[in-house]
Amino acid sequence: MENKMKLEFLSKSVNESFARAAVAAFVSQLDPTLEELADIKTAVSEAVTNAIVHGYGHTEGIVTVSCRLEGQLVTVIIEDKGKGIENVALATQPLYTQSTDRERSGMGFTVMETFMDSMTVESSPEKGTVVTLTKEIGISS
Repeated sequence: MENKMKLEFLSKSVNESFARAAVAAFVSQLDPTLEELADIKTAVSEAVTNAIVHGYGHTEGIVTVSCRLEGQLVTVIIEDKGKGIENVALATQPLYTQSTDRERSGMGFTVMETFMDSMTVESSPEKGTVVTLTKEIGISS
């Protein structure tokens, strides 16, 4: 089976749950387990939240979520055109955050890596960030 979809929405926190639900609904055609679906939803939630909170901050922009199904492989790409990440290697370290908001733990990328089979982050300052997440459905870990 091969299929794909793409969403674009404003960088408003209320849209995070929309993105998570849309990806889950799309991936459901592969008949994932509840655990697999929860893993994907959690990772998408973290990536979209990062784009909204860290990519755009207090400005408004567009977040793009693309999902591709190839056989049992799910690929989700979350993209923003926000401020970007100066040092991706540092930003992906557990507990790292530049946020002064005490509600941010610096675990977003770690959560994404934990729940998905792979994660890549491409970013350039002032040009935005692309997070690519993949997970194979139906494969025992």
